[in-house]
Amino acid sequence: MKPVKEASAAEEQEGSEETSLYEEHKTIYMRAVTGLFNNWRWVMVFFTQALFYGLCWVDWNGRQAVLFHLVERKFYIFGMVFWPQDAIYLAILLVISAYALFLFTTIAGRLFCGYACPQTVYTEIFMWIERKIEGDRAARLKLDQQPMSGRKLRLKIAKHALWLLLGLWTGVTFVSYFTPVKEVMHALATWNLGGWETFWIFGYGFITYLFAGYMREQVCKYMCPYARFQSVMFDPDTLIVTYDSERGEPRGARRKNAAAQQPALGHCIDCSICVQVCPTGIDIRNGLQYECIGCAACVDACDLVMDKMNFPRGLIRYSTENAIAKHMSQKAMIAHVFRPRVLLYSTILLAITVAAAWTLVHRIPLRVDILRDRSMLAREIDDGRIENVYTLQIMNSDEKSHRYHIGVEGLNGADLSSNQAVDVPAATTQSLTLGVRAEADAGHKGANQIFFAIEAAEDPAIKVREKASFMQP
Repeated sequence: MKPVKEASAAEEQEGSEETSLYEEHKTIYMRAVTGLFNNWRWVMVFFTQALFYGLCWVDWNGRQAVLFHLVERKFYIFGMVFWPQDAIYLAILLVISAYALFLFTTIAGRLFCGYACPQTVYTEIFMWIERKIEGDRAARLKLDQQPMSGRKLRLKIAKHALWLLLGLWTGVTFVSYFTPVKEVMHALATWNLGGWETFWIFGYGFITYLFAGYMREQVCKYMCPYARFQSVMFDPDTLIVTYDSERGEPRGARRKNAAAQQPALGHCIDCSICVQVCPTGIDIRNGLQYECIGCAACVDACDLVMDKMNFPRGLIRYSTENAIAKHMSQKAMIAHVFRPRVLLYSTILLAITVAAAWTLVHRIPLRVDILRDRSMLAREIDDGRIENVYTLQIMNSDEKSHRYHIGVEGLNGADLSSNQAVDVPAATTQSLTLGVRAEADAGHKGANQIFFAIEAAEDPAIKVREKASFMQP
């Protein structure tokens, strides 16, 4: 057998070609834009951030209004107190959120991404800081192309310092929803933060700084799963940001009011401003792309250009594939938006939301867990009766204390050995051990079903009936 000749390194290099699996990242210098949709986006920025940064400071009955207290294992949401046993409400919330996502995406695409997503909101805030310090798009391009100088260094340090401060304050606010904000502020003032608080303040702050300051569009393009599966919720009647190619093509530059001298050209003057204002750097004129977050910045920018050229607005607009292809009127387009699929999602979402709201309104602020003493199933006491011992965990999820009366039902002649009433402070748990006694011939041998009835003395409507088993030897 002849030995196989090994190719030299030079031959291998000559016959191979490296292919990158990733697109080379190019910094996007987003241009500032004004208009209706930009105003709505800033309304959502102010609303969401006022809610996030302000809600942790609101008091309710002497405590923080919204607090997911991990140490106490209790969630406070205004007048409601939730325990780990109330995880069903979290499941319902997730179901409602999922159906809302399906519904809004089916109607108008990525509305959440364009106006309320934290990545979009914080990117807008960080870019506003960047524009205030470094200037608009042209100034930032010029600054980055310049060699390092004292002025450039000062501007960069100021920008990143403000970004870091905002990120850290965001981390502090985030932690304040899990540890009371007053405790967090005191710990910060005394340099006495706990381990996990320190980790999450700096971790969440750094992630905010990294995602909103550096990665920006890369989060939407590569990390967000919604961008990948959104297409399954779209159809030809979904409202999306659309370029009217029939009206805009062929595109070409021309002077203002020059359409009469250039009748072969469409309304698009190929100014590329729609690309310059796009936060993900795409060209909407190439059609809908998964990178499009539906923010409509290109709509505002194009409308301003159309105004200057004395052309009708709407070359880029919210529309549907069917409306563009079939030249539908706005009324007809809206009629097609409310189609059977949308009505089905709306009906399901409304039914789940109403059922959840009804359940919350009529929720009894009392929960009882019963554990029977397993070390001794049953014992005979002095008077010949049989006694079983139970431990009751009484959880008062009301905002005021209650005195609860305890009774036993389901077995003839059964009664409690003691402690037929217990006081439980507001939003706390009381553990109580008591015995249930019954005659030896009551019920049948083995397990007998009984019920503990626990009722608030001040309000008979606050009552639960929990099942247990009574063992007869």
